[in-house]
Amino acid sequence: MALNKTIVVDKIEVLEMGQVQVRTATVVDEDGTELSRTFHRHVLAPGDDTSGDTQRVKDIAAATWTAQVISDWEAFRAAQEV
Repeated sequence: MALNKTIVVDKIEVLEMGQVQVRTATVVDEDGTELSRTFHRHVLAPGDDTSGDTQRVKDIAAATWTAQVISDWEAFRAAQEV
């Protein structure tokens, strides 16, 4: 009987304004039989630091966050503060 805990990024979504939503699953299994699965989500805004994320997340953010997307996001945030 061996318990295993696996953490994996199982979903990456790009939202309308360019934010990248990342879902991480934590799976606990015993000898291949899943005992539990929990999820954690975090959202990265265009231009955010992705150094703590997986390479897949970094690649998707880099492909998505063009200069125009970052500029549009900054304009959107500035308008929200007014």
